[in-house]
Amino acid sequence: MSVDSGVAPVSVSHDGQTRTAVVAFLVEHGPATAGDIGEELGMSAAGVRRHLDALITSGEIRASAVSARYARRGRGRPAKQFQLTSIGRGKLHHAYDDLAGAAMRRLRDVAGEQAVRDFAADRIDAIVADVPENTAGDSDPDAVIETADRIAVALTAAGFSANTRRVGAGVQICQHHCPVAHVATEFPELCEAETARFTNLLGTHVQRLATIANGDCACTTHVPLAVASSADPADADTRGTNDSPSSSDAQLASAVGTNREDSR
Repeated sequence: MSVDSGVAPVSVSHDGQTRTAVVAFLVEHGPATAGDIGEELGMSAAGVRRHLDALITSGEIRASAVSARYARRGRGRPAKQFQLTSIGRGKLHHAYDDLAGAAMRRLRDVAGEQAVRDFAADRIDAIVADVPENTAGDSDPDAVIETADRIAVALTAAGFSANTRRVGAGVQICQHHCPVAHVATEFPELCEAETARFTNLLGTHVQRLATIANGDCACTTHVPLAVASSADPADADTRGTNDSPSSSDAQLASAVGTNREDSR
């Protein structure tokens, strides 16, 4: 029997409500087993697993083995803990989203559009304050990649769950979560300020391929890398046809298509 927490069990009448209740429980209590969740919702562990499987399929939660420190001893297969993913958290509606949106609208009404742009620039400047600018510009691909990695680390520390990946003749900064997505949907200045700051830090032009605020699965920024000069015959031999403008465009188009496809 579960310990009385003073809160009545959540009443659920159909699948959507049950899964909302599961997510709400994980938000409040953190990682939990199917048994823990079932006790809270007044359901059997077997009954709640169907909903957990659906949430795993949608990417909103993930399962992991229970730490040996907390595992219950007994027969049967080892218990699993379920916890929210960034996708699951991104679907939650928070009161601070409304507050932030209201504050931004008030700022715009009182001080104008430029004040909103200035605020957006100050915000991303604070997030990447410890990332040094790449003074070598696009002439040093390794320096560009290192700066992109540093940007991703700074974004992750700010809650954006970011990383980088090589794609064709470039590198992409991928933000898999956006803690201000609801506000950025109304105020694209937040995304625009990020792109501008990335350009300044990297010392080269960048292109935003997708944003969570626009409904994509991730915010993806493409950073082209300089190609070795063809003056050296050896370099020309190794470059082949992949460095032609049409090939580079095809690689970038493929990357865009991948992001769009993943978001559906």
